[in-house]
Amino acid sequence: MEVCFFLIGESAPAHHAFDHSDVARLQSIARDAAGLKRFVTHVPSVPNAPFCVTQWYFDDLELMEASLQPGNAIATVADDIAERASNGTLYQQAMAVRNFSTPHPHACEPRDERCTYLVSYEGEADNFNAWLTHYLTHHPPLMTQLPGIRELEIYTRIDYRSGLHHARATAMQRNKVVFDDIAALDAALASPIRTRMKADFDSFPPYSGATPHYPMRSIYGNLTRK
Repeated sequence: MEVCFFLIGESAPAHHAFDHSDVARLQSIARDAAGLKRFVTHVPSVPNAPFCVTQWYFDDLELMEASLQPGNAIATVADDIAERASNGTLYQQAMAVRNFSTPHPHACEPRDERCTYLVSYEGEADNFNAWLTHYLTHHPPLMTQLPGIRELEIYTRIDYRSGLHHARATAMQRNKVVFDDIAALDAALASPIRTRMKADFDSFPPYSGATPHYPMRSIYGNLTRK
């Protein structure tokens, strides 16, 4: 199973928004991460969303942990983001990846852009095993029916070693739902499938906590080594 490391930048003033040159710099640094399989940078499409989210995918937990040590790729990017947005807060979290097939996948080439709906469950379920069993059994079959969906991933937290000094996020679960653009996302959110998803949500095992949802512009990294 893949592991994914999230760096999440929050609460930065608007003038610290990331532009294409910032994203290109992060992608250039990411190429040095040994064992890195995929790299995606997300920047906000709406106000009050995280100012930057990066995702680092590895097949090996130890390779991911090595990149989290001072001087290595993820640590370097974390320092770069923190310096670029000095008034923001940077969070880190490693998670296991569950990847679901969609009816019309579209492989992304380096530097391609998509529209991603990032969801996080920040609180706790009364019984996480019951929650996750219900969620994985009932929700993805609905989500993969959303019109225009290209990718679906669900993440659950894991323990990991890190040399980063940034705060650790503790989200119980995260989701990533990917569409071609914001118009496709809007159409999916207005579809009858979304109504069925809301009905299923009401049947989830008990959970308390925030569930923020953010549309993001997503740029896929070029991992061709220097």
